[in-house]
Amino acid sequence: MSKKHNKISFVFFLILVFFLIVSCSSMDENKSVLIVGVESNPTNLDPRLAIDIASLHVIDIVYNKLAKKDKNSDIVPDLATHWDNPDDLTYIFHLRKGVKFHDGTELTADDVKYTFDSIRDPSLKSPKRSSTAPLKEIQIIDKYTVSFKLKEPYAPFLSNMIQAIVPKHIAVDKSKNLSLRPVGTGPFKLEKWVYDERLEFVTNNIHFQGRPRLDRVIYKIIPDQTVRMLELEKGSIHLIQNSVSPDMLPRLEMNPKLKVMKEIGINYSYIGFNLEDIILRDKRVRQAITHAINREDIIDNILKGLAMPATGLLSPSHWAYEPLVKKFPYNPEEAKRLLDEAGYRDPDGDGPKPRFKIMYKTSQNQIRKRIAEVIQEQLKKIGIEMVMRNYEWGTFFSDIRSGNFQMYTLTWVGITDPDIYYYIFYSSSIPPKGANRGRYSNKELDRLIEQGRYTLDPLKRKQIYSKIQKIIAEDLPYISLWYLKNVAVMRKEINGFVLYPGEQFYSLKDVYIE
Repeated sequence: MSKKHNKISFVFFLILVFFLIVSCSSMDENKSVLIVGVESNPTNLDPRLAIDIASLHVIDIVYNKLAKKDKNSDIVPDLATHWDNPDDLTYIFHLRKGVKFHDGTELTADDVKYTFDSIRDPSLKSPKRSSTAPLKEIQIIDKYTVSFKLKEPYAPFLSNMIQAIVPKHIAVDKSKNLSLRPVGTGPFKLEKWVYDERLEFVTNNIHFQGRPRLDRVIYKIIPDQTVRMLELEKGSIHLIQNSVSPDMLPRLEMNPKLKVMKEIGINYSYIGFNLEDIILRDKRVRQAITHAINREDIIDNILKGLAMPATGLLSPSHWAYEPLVKKFPYNPEEAKRLLDEAGYRDPDGDGPKPRFKIMYKTSQNQIRKRIAEVIQEQLKKIGIEMVMRNYEWGTFFSDIRSGNFQMYTLTWVGITDPDIYYYIFYSSSIPPKGANRGRYSNKELDRLIEQGRYTLDPLKRKQIYSKIQKIIAEDLPYISLWYLKNVAVMRKEINGFVLYPGEQFYSLKDVYIE
């Protein structure tokens, strides 16, 4: 063979190698990767302990639950194929066979029993422990069947089965921290967490519902909403949900590269009070503050109509919703009268001196900060000096759980069963046992909440929760602000995403990129 021929062959070989490298590189770059813009870091990835939305968004795709809520908020099977209810005190769950945790271990009834037993264990300090109080015992019938025995009839029992199941063999090993390194059965596995930057997930190829259509999902942490919008516009992120400024939404709706989904949700925004505070424990002061806040003005001018005024925890679409509760419409003059009556007279009329000062805490969310500034101005008009403090999410939420606040604002996500009143307002549901962060106590309310838990007749239960809503509206441990509309904005090529009433990210397993 001639040297010339050898040279041509060698050149051809180099060209072939070049195209193979480019082809492989192109294939790798074209892997189906979805980048979701989120506001903050999660605080705890153990589903027995997690209660903040950032953590729950991770749990949505890393874990499966025994049962879950569908898009219509109906309870449907997830890890269970079905359940039997042979009597008022017994529920028998039948598990799917062959479901694997991310490490390849099969999920069994032993994992289900362990998950709920550990929540019941006081040493775990689970905020969900109160929901397991009605349980008498959990029995394993066989590898795929588990029985729950109740002490007495308990109406919201099935709602409490909406619980992600952890692997017993990992959870019992204290060196393997599920709070940081979750191991579930979900469609995606957490591969990397770069704090304050991103969480990276890879596809779970052995998921029982089939391999997701995405190869990877990245939650990119972007606290600033303007930066989130700009990154969405230039394609650095593909999707955001409920984390875009209403001011910017018209601009995004006009962008031909984007599409917007909007649906009325069940998420409830409120202002919470510390009822152990010497000023705020006076109901007249709380009533005055409520009268001073012009919710309609905030909804129109800041939220751009993406909300409707709330009267309580339960939205108008809820079966137990009670519309005929006491309301405190915007009325600055009545607010001043109530403050005078409570002994907090204006020291200098229309002068600069306040009746008193009060601290209001919120997160670094831009919308919440703007709303706080408006409320600050509205309270100033009735003689209250509101000092605003905003914090990084983890610090803010830690303060709220520990009771280190006077006033704060937050949103309850995905409220469905009215037994949520036990978790939020029952007198003994103080964190970490529950979410009675304001230390509210009312013996009559406690009695009704207990009655509501153990009444199975839907009509009687509705009557009980009607009374509960009226008491809460009168006592004002919360100021009900609004029910938010869910809004998702995404690139046009993103398909399969579903807006759930409670903001869940379940549908990411079905999302694909054209």
